[in-house]
Amino acid sequence: MNVRKIATTTIMALLVVMLIGIQTKPLYALPPGAAGGPTLDPKIIPQFVNQLVIPPIYQPTNVYDPVTGAVIRQEYTVDMTEFTEQVLPPGFAATKVWGYGGNVVQIPGTTTSGYFRYSPGPTFEATRGVPVQVTWQNKITTTNMFAVDPTLHWANPNDMMMPMPPVTAPAFPPGYPLAQSPAPLVPHLHGGEVQSHYDGHPEAWFTSTLSSSGIWHGASFDETKVGTTMGQAVFYYPNMQPPTTLWYHDHALGITRINVMSGLAGFYLLRDTSDTIAPLLPSGAYEIPIVIQDRSFNLDGSFWFPSAGLNPTIHPYWMPEFFGNTIMVNGKVWPNLNVEPRQYRFRVLDGSNARFYTLSLTYTNKGTTLPFTQIGGDGGYLPAPVTLKELTIAPGERADILIDFSALPAGATLILTNTAKTPFPAGAPVDPQTTGHVMQFTVTSGTPVTPTPLPATLITMPTLTTNAPARMLTLTEVMGPAGPVEILLDGQKWAAPISEKPTVGSTEDWIIINPTADTHPIHLHLVQFEVISRQSFQVNKYMKDWIALNGMPPLLNPTVNVPSITPYLSGKQQAPAANEIGWKDTVQAPTGMVTIIRVRYAPLDAPTTGSGAPTPGINLYPFDPTAGPGYVWHCHILDHEDNEMMRPYLVNNPP
Repeated sequence: MNVRKIATTTIMALLVVMLIGIQTKPLYALPPGAAGGPTLDPKIIPQFVNQLVIPPIYQPTNVYDPVTGAVIRQEYTVDMTEFTEQVLPPGFAATKVWGYGGNVVQIPGTTTSGYFRYSPGPTFEATRGVPVQVTWQNKITTTNMFAVDPTLHWANPNDMMMPMPPVTAPAFPPGYPLAQSPAPLVPHLHGGEVQSHYDGHPEAWFTSTLSSSGIWHGASFDETKVGTTMGQAVFYYPNMQPPTTLWYHDHALGITRINVMSGLAGFYLLRDTSDTIAPLLPSGAYEIPIVIQDRSFNLDGSFWFPSAGLNPTIHPYWMPEFFGNTIMVNGKVWPNLNVEPRQYRFRVLDGSNARFYTLSLTYTNKGTTLPFTQIGGDGGYLPAPVTLKELTIAPGERADILIDFSALPAGATLILTNTAKTPFPAGAPVDPQTTGHVMQFTVTSGTPVTPTPLPATLITMPTLTTNAPARMLTLTEVMGPAGPVEILLDGQKWAAPISEKPTVGSTEDWIIINPTADTHPIHLHLVQFEVISRQSFQVNKYMKDWIALNGMPPLLNPTVNVPSITPYLSGKQQAPAANEIGWKDTVQAPTGMVTIIRVRYAPLDAPTTGSGAPTPGINLYPFDPTAGPGYVWHCHILDHEDNEMMRPYLVNNPP
């Protein structure tokens, strides 16, 4: 018997368990003895007292063609500032937030236009074919609201030295003064087809003032390209893609989780004047965007966010995932919406850091559910309407749904409930009385309005054919004494040499292999893609072979793939769910499964055949996607993204 071989095999098996912990991973918790925690008990907060706020619409400045009089561009100035907002019900203290502000069509509670700021920010209403130019202004002159962890790879405006383990960090507050101010920000239009200069690249952040060393960081690697000056950047969005629900949020390197937690997010609705489905749908007051986010609070009304790390001598403030103990919708905790007896259209966004939601509509005190219809996803309409009793949505994903209240009596109430575990899918169950509730709908009196029937086909999805090699990409966690110390894409850190360099015009499969205990929502910038399949695989066998080829991550060399994923597959291949058969920019990559997506580096509406079909090396975008700093792909659990689960990628022309 080969004793050395047995010992090597045993050590390898132990390393696999240490690395991925798929069966034994503990639930994330504050380390023993860590001080702090939310001081406001969520069970004393009255629910459904707040009324849902619908963020107002930004007012553009139209630029006209001097000959035709047509609008050729819409311009906006949007700032990021700190202010207070009544997030909790009346009688509780107001909450300090960061939010977006600008001129709006109608200030809530008035009949006039003017400047307004809110968190979530006002909504952009954009028109397909009409470009938008936004001057983003960083006016945050205070310190960060939450602890910046400088042991992560982050924006670092003062160019401070990274503390190295073992770390003995100051308690927060105050934390590290050089890390807390100034605040680096950069907005990203999530799901937008835009040139990388304007994409909100994580390293394209900018500050409101000079750093303590007299340095500021431009909003692009080519400041002249985007008209950047200190404290602001001008971004250009061509709006050539099909109509859909997009959103904008901060994307600064290593601090996205705390900037979004502070309130920097909002909707961007793209419409099309030739859309034949929109006239059949609820509109105006009956079309409502809702962003669902979880939060925890202190007694003084302030947001609570952890400032004691899971492995404090390595990352003193970073926790692998944040789960709040209350649910906030459109900036209000557990709101109510009064609805007429008719159909409504809701643009649903999971804007949480890490929380998934499995949503259903439950009749109060009856336990039965009301079905609803999903008509759209991340990139626009689904091929056909899908009737659902529940919907699982991950951070970054959007769902365009219709709810018909027309058959309900006046006074009927329904609760939008949540049953998704944290972490998803096998973590702790929600509290059915707190995080199990999202918001309430109350039906008012009135004459019922019957919904307009929809056609059986909303759009025709193209059949994409690959013309480039597939990419195998493995998700890994590096474990420390108490849990993860970083989460990686294909074993590589953010700063490793760029390995994803697709050719413009090409179509390729991304094979995402997830041996970790979490379902990861994987988001690609620039593109929308199709979900092809999911299938279980032999996790331990695969990771043993992967580590034998690569060593333990993080890797110092380019990743080496196993020759084929096929020998590791088990069970039946699963087709995407009916409500995933549409354009996606964020996909749920479940634990213990191989998820395949098909990505085409061309505009969404490009034909699949004929002379205008995408061809490798031929650019069909209305801009050059090979120019600028490039794009990124990442997990949209923001706590993961901030700690290495994000990688840059470049769109290339062939050599």
